[in-house]
Amino acid sequence: MNPSPNPVRLEEPSPVRPLREPSRCVRPMEAADLPAVGRLFNKAFRRKNEEPQQDLLGYLDHVFLQNPGYAPEHGSIVHKDGTGRIDSALLSLPMSFHAMGHRITARLLCAFMADGRAGFAGAAKLARAIRLSQPDLCFSDNASPVSADHWITGGGFMLPIQSLEWRRTFRPFQGGFERLRETMPAFRHLRLTPLLKPADLVARRLFGAFVPPGPPGMASIEAGLDEFLACARQMTERFAIRPDWSCEEFAWLMDTAALNTSLGQLRCRIVVNAQGATVGCYLFSGRPGEMAHVLNVLCLEGREFDVVGHMFADLAASGYAAARGMAQPFLMNALMRQRQMNFRHRGYFCMVTQHRDIREAALRNDIFIGGLASESWSRLLTDFR
Repeated sequence: MNPSPNPVRLEEPSPVRPLREPSRCVRPMEAADLPAVGRLFNKAFRRKNEEPQQDLLGYLDHVFLQNPGYAPEHGSIVHKDGTGRIDSALLSLPMSFHAMGHRITARLLCAFMADGRAGFAGAAKLARAIRLSQPDLCFSDNASPVSADHWITGGGFMLPIQSLEWRRTFRPFQGGFERLRETMPAFRHLRLTPLLKPADLVARRLFGAFVPPGPPGMASIEAGLDEFLACARQMTERFAIRPDWSCEEFAWLMDTAALNTSLGQLRCRIVVNAQGATVGCYLFSGRPGEMAHVLNVLCLEGREFDVVGHMFADLAASGYAAARGMAQPFLMNALMRQRQMNFRHRGYFCMVTQHRDIREAALRNDIFIGGLASESWSRLLTDFR
């Protein structure tokens, strides 16, 4: 790690400064606000002006008010108009990070909602309140083009590689059907695997690119929570900015990610070499025959080709139709060497910080972020829509 010309100097874990809004109409979200926030979510993301179901209210409470790192100064915020009605909200999840030698509290900014044009002024005040709080680190992993412009106007920046999603195909016909189900909800409950399986068998025999070869000597071991956390800590030590999960926070994240059953079962695997030494690990959700949603891929420096290659060979042999995940700078060379691989824009990964050295480290890709340390696991992205 290169020494920084402007290091972060924090005596203790750094809380974000409390929000100050002269008009006093911006304040932390409370439990009593959840029905109004849930209605905003339905209107903004489901295009339905209806009261939220209890399932959504319970999930909002669990994620944004009951998480281990919750504190009002780090949490979600709402704006009330002149009549006392909540017309905009910004959901925020605190996450512990190690940055330039110090432990800080970062904020993952999730759904940003406004009640149509009537809520635009309130949304602008929420964005301004975040800037005035002078955060150590705020980030969002799926900002729209308009939101990304607001981030940059407010002094933030965008990470281009983390804004990409990679996808590797193993079974082309089932994989194509998985894409169709993503874009057309009416097809999500169809099960065509028995019909598509024979075509995929022929395609895999005729075209070897659909069958990724595994690096020699590599093997996977199913891992528990403690094993995966130990591996993740070891594999991310090389980054100046990285998650700094406590055991409690990590357990909560894993349990909450496992609630997203629409993606399939959450599984951890450790990758070992011929001598039995751990060289990497990966975390994913999925059902054999469908898509594997890879949250995190981690490895020792220099073992990217072994871990990425083995992961794809393992997922293909386990029967998954395809795999997808967030691009990471340190993995790009290994990913781009794969056949039947493509990349697409998934949403802007935006950040803002008051510290120049954190900004410079992120822009030179000395950062590990995404997967569990992002919103990829959230039911808000896949359910309630």
